[in-house]
Amino acid sequence: MLCELVPGGFAGELSARQAGALLDTVRPLGAAATARRDLAYEIVEDLRRIDSQLRELRERLTQLVLAAKTSTVDIFGVGPVVAAMVVGYTGDIARFASADRFASYTGTAPIEASSGPRKVYRLSRRGNRQLNHAIHIVAVTQIRYRHTAGRAYYDRKIAEGKSPKMALRALKRRISDALYRAMLADAKAAMGTREGNRGTALSPARPAHTPHASSSDKPLPGQRSA
Repeated sequence: MLCELVPGGFAGELSARQAGALLDTVRPLGAAATARRDLAYEIVEDLRRIDSQLRELRERLTQLVLAAKTSTVDIFGVGPVVAAMVVGYTGDIARFASADRFASYTGTAPIEASSGPRKVYRLSRRGNRQLNHAIHIVAVTQIRYRHTAGRAYYDRKIAEGKSPKMALRALKRRISDALYRAMLADAKAAMGTREGNRGTALSPARPAHTPHASSSDKPLPGQRSA
């Protein structure tokens, strides 16, 4: 609509605020142009409402991610929205026996398409595509900033002769593994907290101190006693 109302249209990205300011300069000639401008104003108002909803959603996601205490946000490029997508789509990380299984779910594990002695791998289109997109956002963000370990890894793959797309796919797999480790550590920490809380709770019928502890009363290996 702006292309039809403004000679030459508009160059660059256009926000609702910029569109509204541009429409304020339009002086329509004729009923058709006036109706077109009024409709454009309505669309701009819709975009402003959507922008406001997106800001509120981001704030809500930020609070939820903070409450979840997920360490995925410690990975460069993982913000509240990406963390919410990763944790939400993954669910219980324990259902993935290994990082390889998780990579298959995220679609970052390449599929072997070898013929004879020559081993060839192709891009996987399997897995959760929303989760794959979230990991793609993290990878692109890391590549954009030269000081990140992800950018250094990407550059090493390029130096090894990999194409930019192949290097990007390798980085996505690396990020998938990092997310898996983070969520696995979070799950173990949460389990340790629950075990610790359960160990401090005493039933009314049980004395505060027992003179002799059986093997079932001893703390589990790797667990701290309360």
